[in-house]
Amino acid sequence: MKILVLVHEYPPVGGGGGRVAQDLCVGLVERGHQVRLLTAQHGDLPEVEIQDGIQIFRLKSGRKVPYRADFSAMLGFVLASTREGLRQIRAERPDVIHVHFAVPAGVSAFLLSRLTKVPYVITAHLGDVPGGVPEKTRKWFRWVFPFTPAIWQQAAKIAAVSQFTRELALKSYDVPIEVIPNGVDLKSLDPGEITVNHPPKIVFAGRFTEQKNPIKMLACLAKVSDIPWHCTLIGDGPLRPAMEDAVEKANLGDRVSFLGWVKPERVIDQYRSADLMFMPSYSEGLPVVGVQALAMGLALVLSRAGGNVELVDNGVNGFLHDPDDTQGFVSALRELLTDPDRLLQFRKASREKSQQFTMSYVTKQYETLLEQAIQNQN
Repeated sequence: MKILVLVHEYPPVGGGGGRVAQDLCVGLVERGHQVRLLTAQHGDLPEVEIQDGIQIFRLKSGRKVPYRADFSAMLGFVLASTREGLRQIRAERPDVIHVHFAVPAGVSAFLLSRLTKVPYVITAHLGDVPGGVPEKTRKWFRWVFPFTPAIWQQAAKIAAVSQFTRELALKSYDVPIEVIPNGVDLKSLDPGEITVNHPPKIVFAGRFTEQKNPIKMLACLAKVSDIPWHCTLIGDGPLRPAMEDAVEKANLGDRVSFLGWVKPERVIDQYRSADLMFMPSYSEGLPVVGVQALAMGLALVLSRAGGNVELVDNGVNGFLHDPDDTQGFVSALRELLTDPDRLLQFRKASREKSQQFTMSYVTKQYETLLEQAIQNQN
């Protein structure tokens, strides 16, 4: 197949959705398909390059920071990817368009499909679903929602990254939606022999935004400061100053490290040296960082939000609590941080559970979905 992929963020720009797109594109290329990808330009990244067999075109769309795209940057990507997409289709005539996020990339795919008759497939990640991340998207969905039903209805196929994302999307759009989880390459994400650090090492990875609930995370850590541990925070965002203040007020300066926004390879290096992932998010689709943490054999202390529940067998490889359940999180942390044998047991259980999210299986599912979209168009 010739596949044209549209996604407004792609490593090293953006978060988990971009990493999903990258892993899937690599998998499709390895299976013999031709992949061209349109994404957003940022900083000094090359405008055109071939990476892992993928032809990448980075488009100027007004993106200001790597970790977040505001409404103007999303609109800029719609305009730029529609223009470049039309040029690519006229030159190469792809068999199918695959978009990650129904908004903004789905808007471009809808327009391109209407103009060229090339079918498109949507992968919904949660933030592109009404109500998925309300603190981030509520305002702009008030404006764009009336225009989105046609995007979902005209798609040849739609996949959601979790059952939660699917069920939420069905509340707004009466269309068939399949569930294909985010996957990981278990060969490249290999923790080796799983042991426990002394003191234990905690890791958080994600945007420093209200959705990820990082202030709650730090409040919980302050309540277990009487026991040994160290925590590394990977990411950046508007809440960083407030997080730094919280660390200072709780006298955790020597226990908490801010790593910043780093390349995906360095994130994995941090997982390799950690024992436990702690993320009390308010909403999640199926977090890529969580699936990666499974593969690297980390115990998981997560909120009971969205796709998180698909990553944790409660009491086996981690614990789930409501996002505002401070005492629940504190109890879970205390239990694992004070019992190395139990922590080791949870770590090994996570690695075992990661077998459910192999990238080869996920790639085959998408290959079938894309082929069905082409066949239905013909």
